[in-house]
Amino acid sequence: MMANSPADMLVELEEAVATCSPERCARILSGIVRLIASGSDKSQELLVNVADRVLLRLTERVTPAALIELSEALAGLNVAPQDTLRHLASHEDPAIARPVLLRSQALSTADLVAVATSCGETHQLAISARHGVEGAVADSLLAHGARAVHLALIRNSGTQFSDAAFALLIETWAADDEITKTLALRPSTPDIVLRKLLSASSVPKAAPKPAAKPNASVLPPAQGAATGPAPVAPKPLPSPEDYAGARPEIVALNRVGKLNDSTVNRFAIRGETANLLTALSVLSGTPIEIVEHVVTDEDCEGLVMACRASRLNWATTLAILSNRGGARLSFAQRERAQHIFETVLLSTSQWTVRWGEIAAGANTRDPGHRGTGMGNSR
Repeated sequence: MMANSPADMLVELEEAVATCSPERCARILSGIVRLIASGSDKSQELLVNVADRVLLRLTERVTPAALIELSEALAGLNVAPQDTLRHLASHEDPAIARPVLLRSQALSTADLVAVATSCGETHQLAISARHGVEGAVADSLLAHGARAVHLALIRNSGTQFSDAAFALLIETWAADDEITKTLALRPSTPDIVLRKLLSASSVPKAAPKPAAKPNASVLPPAQGAATGPAPVAPKPLPSPEDYAGARPEIVALNRVGKLNDSTVNRFAIRGETANLLTALSVLSGTPIEIVEHVVTDEDCEGLVMACRASRLNWATTLAILSNRGGARLSFAQRERAQHIFETVLLSTSQWTVRWGEIAAGANTRDPGHRGTGMGNSR
């Protein structure tokens, strides 16, 4: 009978929606979705065209929980009612919008761009986490999203970045260490973009980072005690010849398992700088240029990371910090260094070291860069 055809049944349901209770509407909504999901591809197209206006009417009569269930159900359909899908995707409740924004393949590029442009960060983050983010969608998210959205896009290996998108990221976040590291470690970042990124991020900061906590020993004389730690003359860096002479012994010690805390601690206490820096380079897998940089940097964080990546213990790390020359560590600086050492993950320190290696690789392409010509060895 014609009256029993799916289309006629849905027309009758649309007329009944206006008077049924929210619970009844929820049951009708669930039944329509099951009907669509169970049909063949051709029948699905017919059903969604008819059911779309009914579903849209039903969304006005059911609870948020029912809408979340609807969003979850429609997110898995390749053919879905478009008006209902757009309504859910732009819903002000992120819990309702997220399933379709994250997974629906029936949403068009234009639909996603519209949401990225008009909705808030939670909606934008859901789009940024899709299995694939097309270039036009990524451009819109970069134009309207904040830092968290940009970082999510970079971390998503399925994001397609245009040349303009890469340029925007470099211009906006060159001074942001986390974003520049993540972008540099992204496998699909082109070499030319990586060089520009490293060049932009290597510009010295205008002001140093503030101390972790105030301490009398680092205050000006008029405000702090005059008995603070006395500076020690910085030790000159070894020459390439010094490194070349030290390296065979260090590599040999490492090969037989004797390049350990005791050995490195002795290098630090005795002031055997070439041996010490070469040991850190071999143990952490870091170019000697990066080791030189972290050892001479006033901020001890990079050196602590290098020691952690070398699997040294805190006592050895403290010996290195205390015998590197320059200003002696204040109590607050030592406390901060120990906090970094004890809380940073080994993988994080190794990633940080890896970032330094990338930077060194970019810098060695600069004819004016000072290098030792020494590679890594385990």
